[in-house]
Amino acid sequence: MNIAINVNGAINDAEHATVSALDRGFLFGEGVYETLRTYNRRPFLLDRHLDRLRASAGHLSLTVPLDDRGYADRIAETVAAVSDKETELYIRLLVTRGVGDLTYDPNSCPDPTAVIIVRPYGGASPELDQKGITVVRSSIMRNHPASLNPIIKSNNLLNNALAMQEAIKAGADEALMCNYRGEIAECAQSNIFIVRDGVALTPRLDTGLLEGVTRNFVFEVGNAAGITVREAVIQPDELAAADEVFITGTTREVLAVTTLDTTPVRDGRPGPITNALLQQFREMANALTSD
Repeated sequence: MNIAINVNGAINDAEHATVSALDRGFLFGEGVYETLRTYNRRPFLLDRHLDRLRASAGHLSLTVPLDDRGYADRIAETVAAVSDKETELYIRLLVTRGVGDLTYDPNSCPDPTAVIIVRPYGGASPELDQKGITVVRSSIMRNHPASLNPIIKSNNLLNNALAMQEAIKAGADEALMCNYRGEIAECAQSNIFIVRDGVALTPRLDTGLLEGVTRNFVFEVGNAAGITVREAVIQPDELAAADEVFITGTTREVLAVTTLDTTPVRDGRPGPITNALLQQFREMANALTSD
């Protein structure tokens, strides 16, 4: 099968894999997820993604039904069911509240639903590496932490989806979102960095954002490349003055932003800091997943 879906240990193709319509993940959006990819056909930073999955679930009083070894084994079983044995893979882990009474009481759902989706992933586009992407600022505000805290990687992605709808209508590749104070928070599908005087800056966690696994790894990448990477409060007017802008994410790695709204970032091409971080990132990712 080209796409393998594992639901509570049972593997099927996309046509036959099912989750109950009474699952609270479907009815109430009670669930969390993680997205990761492989390098050298091995899941990259799986332990960190599982740590974040459990942290997100903890905020929902949701039990993650597998330990790290259990997830590694179940992922391997699902990977083995994918017919394409050559390309790298996209892996999505989901845990929902499961099936129970139509009530908000979590005790009514004793058995969470665990889903793993595995499909081929062609990898980053060389064309995008060379030309970068367009990002537009969204009118959609990032969730207030006191309402639905962005540190929870929730299956309920309506906040992100609405922002991306705006970006798609504008012909852009990504949507930039601000917090309730008007500070830059993150993008709808990625974390954002700006480069100023050779230093890569990304919004602080207390800005109200999802602490990206790739975002955090870039701090290590920068250290290895001799590039300072640190957190800062970033105001929208700082974007126009940035030397470079880039985003980070599981499937996007380190990707240059070359147009903001309709304005080119500097000369409209990926900058040297972005390129250096991307090269170092890939070297480290391959080293960590090689024999």
